[in-house]
Amino acid sequence: MSGALPQNVNYAVKSSFLLGLLESVPEVAAKLKEPNGKDLKFDEVVGEAKEAAVLVLVY
Repeated sequence: MSGALPQNVNYAVKSSFLLGLLESVPEVAAKLKEPNGKDLKFDEVVGEAKEAAVLVLVY
């Protein structure tokens, strides 16, 4: 062992699993936004991505 701690470790969750989880909680499912079908400018995409990002802590 090197004694080094990993940093900046990213995890991905399959969208089908996440959607199933979100839909299983009625309070959360009611707050889901409908997909936006229009073309967005880069700045708008960045803004929406920032609003959608969350921090998941696992203990």
